[in-house]
Amino acid sequence: MAIPPPPGPGQPQQPQGPYSPYQGYPQAPYAPWAQGYSPYNRPTPVNGVAIASLVLGILCFLPALGLVLGIVALVQIRKKGERGKGMAIAGSVLSTVGLALWALLLGTGGLSDAWDGFKDAAEDSNSTFSLAKGDCFNSLDGSLEGYAYDVDTVPCSTAHDGEVFASFQLPSGSYPGDDRVTEIADDKCYALEDSYAMDAWAVPDDVDVYYLTPTRQSWRLGDHEVTCVFGSVETDGTLTGSLRKDATTLDADQLTYLKAAQILNTAMDAEPVEEYVEDDLPGHKEWAAQMADALDQQIGLLTEHRFAATASPGVAALVKDLRSARLEWAKAAVATDVDTFYGHYDTGYSLLDSDRTVTARKALGLATTPPDYDPEGTGEDTGGDTGIDV
Repeated sequence: MAIPPPPGPGQPQQPQGPYSPYQGYPQAPYAPWAQGYSPYNRPTPVNGVAIASLVLGILCFLPALGLVLGIVALVQIRKKGERGKGMAIAGSVLSTVGLALWALLLGTGGLSDAWDGFKDAAEDSNSTFSLAKGDCFNSLDGSLEGYAYDVDTVPCSTAHDGEVFASFQLPSGSYPGDDRVTEIADDKCYALEDSYAMDAWAVPDDVDVYYLTPTRQSWRLGDHEVTCVFGSVETDGTLTGSLRKDATTLDADQLTYLKAAQILNTAMDAEPVEEYVEDDLPGHKEWAAQMADALDQQIGLLTEHRFAATASPGVAALVKDLRSARLEWAKAAVATDVDTFYGHYDTGYSLLDSDRTVTARKALGLATTPPDYDPEGTGEDTGGDTGIDV
């Protein structure tokens, strides 16, 4: 038989008659629970408005509301006898201080400056890791393909994965889409590489152009920048030393020579799409005229500049070849038939052979090994510019 528990608050009393199974066992008196310890006694509640006032006061968020809530809480506590008076007072005081600080920031323009600083920091953090032109870096996984979430900037004198040679902003508005962003980056980065690495001969054959572009997610945060990068196409390949050859690293003689060479290279890139002259003689004649004009400009730059005595003989010899080549291209531009065009074209082309520029380049302290121009004709980019580079 189970023995029932002794009677207590809320429990039925056992029968006390002569037939009680507890007869002979006197009932011990049970004292009532003392006030404050009774499980059925509910403590005085804390005022919820006081809690809200304290939270807003600590966070300094909407301080005016925190002050109002603190005052309301004190009134309610006085009427209802609730707890939380200290929290209401603390919330009111902190909110008052916060309100004063907000008024000071608004009056002095500090809030605007703080917000601008926050936006600038957000834009910098989303602007391809704040990489600048001339920076060298390593990616976290050693690759310049796929998604990149962070990079480590390192000295260019050490081994590195990439070197930034340019950056530009995409037009504002809605996100153009992955394909369009890639198309713009590809076109513009390749167009900008010569302004940084003016001496194509100094760019290793395994180096190509890469770019860091915004994603649809980073675009929403204000990242509209494309960063153009040199990197190695070899698996696990790295770069050592800077590829920068521009006005910041070249002397006046080198800069003049390379500017003149770029004029001709630009004209070479305008060669008609049709590979054979037979398929488009008018187009090739127009291009030959452009070549003759480019050679005129190149000769002008080289003759107007006073080169150092050590470089003058080599440059003078080059200018002589350029003048002869200019005559051949001018004749090709007015050729009346394909055979005549080819005759002047072949002669003019041979006079622009890269080997004829080595002497001048050596005297100027420039690279003397021509880049690989994909002689097998696969159309793949091997790291150097296409065409003739003098």
